[in-house]
Amino acid sequence: MSAAVWDKHKIFEKHSLLLLVGILIMVAIGGLVEIAPLFYIKSTIETVDGARPYTPLELAGRDIYVREGCYLCHSQMIRPIRDEVERYGHFSLAAESQYDHPFQWGSKRTGPDLARVGGKYSDEWHKAHMIDPRSVVPTSIMPGYPFLAERPLDHGRITGQLSANRTVGTPYSDDQIFWARRDVYAQAEPDSADAAAFQKRYPTALIRDFDGDQKRLTEMDALIAYLQMLGTTVDFKQYDDKANLR
Repeated sequence: MSAAVWDKHKIFEKHSLLLLVGILIMVAIGGLVEIAPLFYIKSTIETVDGARPYTPLELAGRDIYVREGCYLCHSQMIRPIRDEVERYGHFSLAAESQYDHPFQWGSKRTGPDLARVGGKYSDEWHKAHMIDPRSVVPTSIMPGYPFLAERPLDHGRITGQLSANRTVGTPYSDDQIFWARRDVYAQAEPDSADAAAFQKRYPTALIRDFDGDQKRLTEMDALIAYLQMLGTTVDFKQYDDKANLR
């Protein structure tokens, strides 16, 4: 260390109390820089047309997605660079994750990004892929999840899940929470008496039997319902065209 630098720092080197005060000041400044923006987080997330909370069936499917560790191999965040956009679609917007608790951005892609997978494949494709991935993607190293098609969906806690999500900011209405358990079935049974009422509560949600088995509601129904809505709620025509990316 040069003499000039030593002269500037020796007061801290020789006085531990002063050094401690300096450390506390720097930590306080660093903490303030990281924490203060959180109080203004709502102003940093733009509202976009189409973004909506998950339906009860989709929310149950999302829980299965998390339970099975799908996020460990599949991200849900498309970065704003050309190769990402050309392959997966429009880059991800913050508003698309505003109802995710926690978000599913992911940090690794053993498999493709799923942010825009909704509507890309048929329900039958998704079911075949979950049962035996190599039947539709020969090079896949993904394990099979055939038990999802056999296991009945446990939706006993779905009302509480919607209430908990509303507590952290998801705008579920009292009506949506009250009818949550019935809406789980209504979304998968288009001919049921409850389907019309469900459609009023979730106007843009898909209503159909997702796993092809009309006799029962399974975890496969829920997972496919969740996957089929990913990336489908926002009209990206109102945002910058991907040709503007560098």
